[in-house]
Amino acid sequence: MQNLHFPNHDLAVLLPCYNEGQSIAQVVLDFRRALPQARIYVYDNNSSDNTSEQAARAGAVVIPSRRQGKGNVVRQMFADIDADLYIMADGDGTYDAAKAPELVNHLLEGRLDMVVGTRQDVTIDAGRKGHAFGNKIFNVVYRLLFGRDFNDIFSGYRVFTRRFAKSFPAVSPGFEIETEMSVHASVLRLPTAEVPTAYGRREEGSESKLSTFRDGFKILRMMSMLMKETRPFAFFGLLALGLMGVSAAFMAPVLIEYVQTGLVSRMPTWVLAMTLLMASMMCFMSGMILDSVARGRAEQKRIHYLSIAPARGEGFSHSAARLHERRSHENSSGLDLTPQSLRRI
Repeated sequence: MQNLHFPNHDLAVLLPCYNEGQSIAQVVLDFRRALPQARIYVYDNNSSDNTSEQAARAGAVVIPSRRQGKGNVVRQMFADIDADLYIMADGDGTYDAAKAPELVNHLLEGRLDMVVGTRQDVTIDAGRKGHAFGNKIFNVVYRLLFGRDFNDIFSGYRVFTRRFAKSFPAVSPGFEIETEMSVHASVLRLPTAEVPTAYGRREEGSESKLSTFRDGFKILRMMSMLMKETRPFAFFGLLALGLMGVSAAFMAPVLIEYVQTGLVSRMPTWVLAMTLLMASMMCFMSGMILDSVARGRAEQKRIHYLSIAPARGEGFSHSAARLHERRSHENSSGLDLTPQSLRRI
């Protein structure tokens, strides 16, 4: 796959980096070898080492990104760079750059909007087994909440079309950004695929920026927020069900006492149970209302996505050729080709 070339496409390799001076030069050289025609951008997120110098020396375009956090960097990258296809990877050297042509080719042949390089041997991430366990748990949670589209929602090795990049909201500030990308694709039902890729160790002395517990909590919070925004009926329905269960637990002994004696001696307990029941009903109604709002937002996102011209090398040229054939046929047939008639074509 290393010999694949894409002369009809403008490719951009995007590498968000924070203190990756030990590995970034080799990463840039590897992507240059795999995709010679691609523009390579390194976004330096306030590194305190020589990341920028090493990247520039290897031939990358280095751009500072001042707002800390990978999600903030991705938002800036997608806003700054115009290209037909985007290849995003990390600067730590754990992803196989030689696989990039295959990922791009898979996207083009499948007419997809995103291809995810799913990580093989992810358990050797600097020997941190907690990351591997967290990956399994969160992937299971994702499939329960948003569907079975992805098996590795945390992979940072991805290829996107311009449509995806320019329609992606990028709300997440940190490492939750990959989860948000996956949810964006699942909610809009975009065509995606996964391709297994090798996943290696970091360079000796390089440390992972991911904190198992802190970032795990952030990712869980982001999943909850995305569920609330995209599936509010399920989110508030679960809250309503929980509140109703607690209400029933408080209500049961009071009702039993009333049936047996005809008296209600624990009035505060009854008031609390009824309050929880009313809160449950309010959550249920909120979920129903917000579900309609979420559907409207999804439709607007879809319309915005469709307003961006496809850039897989087939959209404009084919339609333009068909239009040219129609006009040539009408011209040879002696039909009216005034500006007014051409506007109707």
